[in-house]
Amino acid sequence: MTPNSRTGAGRRSLATLICGALAAGGLAAAGTAALEPGAASASSHREAPLISGTPQYDNTDLYAFVSPDKPDTTTIIANWIPFEEPAGGPNFFTFAEDAQYDIHIDTNGDAQGELLFRYTFRTHTKNEKTFLYNTGPVTSLDDPDLNITQTYDIELLKLKDQHLVSRTKIADDVPVAPSNVGKASMPDYDTLRKQAVHELAGGATTFAGQADDPFFLDLRVFDLLYGGNLSEVGNDTLKGYNVNSLALQVPTDMIAESAEQPVVGIWSTTQRKNAKGQFTQVSRLGNPLVNEVVNPLKDKDTFNASAPWDDAQFLKNVTNPELPKLIEAIYKIEAPAEPRNDLVDVFLKGVEGLNQPPHVTPSEMLRLNTSIKPAAEPKRLGVLDGDNAGFPNGRRLTDDVIDAALQVVEGELVGAANDLGDAVDANDKEFGASFPYLATPTEGSRGPLAKGVDSGNDVRNQLGDALRPAGAEGSDDTTLIAASAGAGALGILLIGGALMWWRRMRGRAY
Repeated sequence: MTPNSRTGAGRRSLATLICGALAAGGLAAAGTAALEPGAASASSHREAPLISGTPQYDNTDLYAFVSPDKPDTTTIIANWIPFEEPAGGPNFFTFAEDAQYDIHIDTNGDAQGELLFRYTFRTHTKNEKTFLYNTGPVTSLDDPDLNITQTYDIELLKLKDQHLVSRTKIADDVPVAPSNVGKASMPDYDTLRKQAVHELAGGATTFAGQADDPFFLDLRVFDLLYGGNLSEVGNDTLKGYNVNSLALQVPTDMIAESAEQPVVGIWSTTQRKNAKGQFTQVSRLGNPLVNEVVNPLKDKDTFNASAPWDDAQFLKNVTNPELPKLIEAIYKIEAPAEPRNDLVDVFLKGVEGLNQPPHVTPSEMLRLNTSIKPAAEPKRLGVLDGDNAGFPNGRRLTDDVIDAALQVVEGELVGAANDLGDAVDANDKEFGASFPYLATPTEGSRGPLAKGVDSGNDVRNQLGDALRPAGAEGSDDTTLIAASAGAGALGILLIGGALMWWRRMRGRAY
């Protein structure tokens, strides 16, 4: 069955194959097109050998859209740290202190960033003598029981041909929403989320903290394209995992060049401090699914360190993509003819008449026409389904970028109409109606209470009181002595129990 089959059993076969081809082809679609001259944007989760070993610096996804409830503003969301297991304590998930998390804005289509929003983080520990992330129920971001906290600054850098024109601090010491440890530790996480939303001067709003991973797709494509027989399809691989998110909502006239030129290009990067104390770029992201499946292994780390104005070196990976050939070999769907100039036009320049800036320099980044009003009823396939407010005109949280990208990569725009996809059409959690729009993170304690246990938290409160450090509200020397004595008693009990067990195992009386 070929991709241009649109009816009956043939169409159903494609809809299923869409899983195999989609994740395979879809990734290629978004990625393939995204690598032309000046294209470079790291893709999603664990996409390159070096960055997969340092998740704190790993971009996972980037979103940009006109705010649905505030259409005179633009919202940008950038995520880091893939596959956060909600119960992954005792060291939960923090932004790196030796990193610069950057959001770049190209205002005129020249593949250069004219605006750069830079986030930097600091970690604060109240009590270093406990292993606990929190020492009791946390009801606010300044709760003394929240032992590990982070704050951040934002700088706005204005650039001309990558030379600094001005630098302005627009946020100072803003609190980060913590990891969602569990229901006992954070009984009302929504309140913590709201407290982490911070308004800035000039009408901008910022948020940093943990969130449900908003990307939905079946990543098992890497098991030989869904097992080679479509036996593994239709499961949201990222269900139940969290990410660390930065969300920034700004007045559109702050980032658009003019009303006559409303198209902006957006990408995100991470810079990490090296042994010499210098910052080096280690991750980058624009369109989804670029570096994972478009670039061969030899190019992946180089791609993560490169910039949009320097990506002609990856052009062949885009015009002669590998994935369509794999799909053809395994599933007998004919690959479109090369070179793939259709992918270059859509993903590296923007759609003409929609989100292509005048005199555009081909480069890989999200491009958003900020003058397109939000859709009353967004369609998951975006522009492919007549919804010009969606992908690839920016990217909304609800956009099914896998299906849309796969269909384009498999020839939707060059006469090979198809319904390919991965059979995962929506996120597992509902998104919010207001900033930061992200779903709240899955909590670390997801199961029911043990049998015979009620929901009381007296013991939890006592724990917090005992471990509260000197100088904290309600603490005194008596409390600290009690904490020390409690820790000592606990240690004696544990050691005594271990000795008893060891002696009995050797047949001796204690």
